[in-house]
Amino acid sequence: MKLNLHNTRKMSSFVAKIIVLYMGRTKFSQHEIDIIAMLLRRKEASTRFQQKQIRHQLRVNFEFSIADFNEPGKSFGEPELRDAIKRGAIQILDDATIASMKEKRARDKERDEAVKEAEAIENGATDWKAAMKEWEDYYKEDEK
Repeated sequence: MKLNLHNTRKMSSFVAKIIVLYMGRTKFSQHEIDIIAMLLRRKEASTRFQQKQIRHQLRVNFEFSIADFNEPGKSFGEPELRDAIKRGAIQILDDATIASMKEKRARDKERDEAVKEAEAIENGATDWKAAMKEWEDYYKEDEK
C-alpha cells in the first residue's frame, strides 16, 4: 500500500488554516476595550517583567489573550487592538450583554469542573471534599 504524503500535507495545512481557536474572549464592552487599550499602551513603555504582569492582568481580568489576535513574533499594542476591532476579530457589545455572557461562562466553567471532578472520582481519584469532611468530623468528635 502506497501512502501519498503530498496530499496529506496539503490537507493538514488546509485544515490548520480553517480552524481558529480562541483561548480568550472575542467580545468586550467599550469600557473594557478602553482599559485594555490603556494597559497595552502601558505595556509598550514597560520593562520585560512589567510586560509579563500586564499580559497576565489582561488574561486573568479580561480573558484577553494577545495570541488570539496577533501574528507571532510581532508586538501587540493599541494600534493592533484597533485593527483587530476594524477587521471584526474583536466585537464591541453593550455592558448588559457582556455581563450576561460572563455569567453564562462562569456557570459553564463551574459545570465543567463538577463533571471533571465526578469523572476523576469515578476513575479512582480521591474525593477530597469527602475526605476533608471526614477529617473535620473526626477532629470534632476528638474534641468532645
